[in-house]
Amino acid sequence: MAHRFGNAADNGSRQPRYPTDVTDAEWAVLRPLLPVPGWMRGRGGRPEAYCHRAILDAIRYLVDNGIKWRAMPADFPPWDRVYAFFRRWRDHGLVTEFHDRLRGRLREREGRDTEPTAGVIDSQSVKADAVVGSDSRGFDGGKLINGRKRHLVVDTLGLLLGVMVTAADIGDRTAAKVLLGQVADAHHQLELVWADGGYTGSLVEHCLATLALVLSIVKRSDNQKGFVVLPKRWIVERTNAWLMRTRRLARDYECRTTSAEAMVYWSMTMVMTRRLARTRPQLA
Repeated sequence: MAHRFGNAADNGSRQPRYPTDVTDAEWAVLRPLLPVPGWMRGRGGRPEAYCHRAILDAIRYLVDNGIKWRAMPADFPPWDRVYAFFRRWRDHGLVTEFHDRLRGRLREREGRDTEPTAGVIDSQSVKADAVVGSDSRGFDGGKLINGRKRHLVVDTLGLLLGVMVTAADIGDRTAAKVLLGQVADAHHQLELVWADGGYTGSLVEHCLATLALVLSIVKRSDNQKGFVVLPKRWIVERTNAWLMRTRRLARDYECRTTSAEAMVYWSMTMVMTRRLARTRPQLA
């Protein structure tokens, strides 16, 4: 069985050759956390034709290197099969489920509770490719970017709690009202979220009254000049830097905002699996 044993009977395992390929240590972490296909639960459907490990290798290669779907190297499964897997996991929320299981495992390893009590919110505008339609793109006058905007909520470790992709001209407060509602529904122990000055105003009262969430504004002093590391805000900025290291996210190439959000989740799964597979030095 492709899911249970990591290989399908009619498709031999491929030889790892790229830096993004899942290592044996990563696979040992990943395999127990993968969502179980419906056909293995007796809900019908066709069995998997390709090894999940090979499919994951292909998606990680695409996200990290920023290639086109049709430019998938020949040693991976056919690009349309990989895209069908990506689309199915996107539409059924499986990539989010997989991501959240990894985040919970990593938080436990770091000595934290599975569910966070505090987070940080911020946005990042990126240029959009020509395939992005006018209905989901806009112009960010502050950053002078024509494209889309990623709105992120992360925990105090910088791990993703929620993401929403909008046109770049959508205001931070408008998007945050929706995103924080989604994050609060998914993480009931969340009590405090730090944000920058762009989130001031009625949003603070809305979060407290509607979501029972304290939105704490970390402001930059008017006397400060140049680059200054601000308390808590640097955490989400570091997460943005992690995302920008995957070339598929350096520019938005996705026709649908849901695909753009899925790419963010896939990028973060790579960060977390590598960290989970890393052996810690034993203390004497």
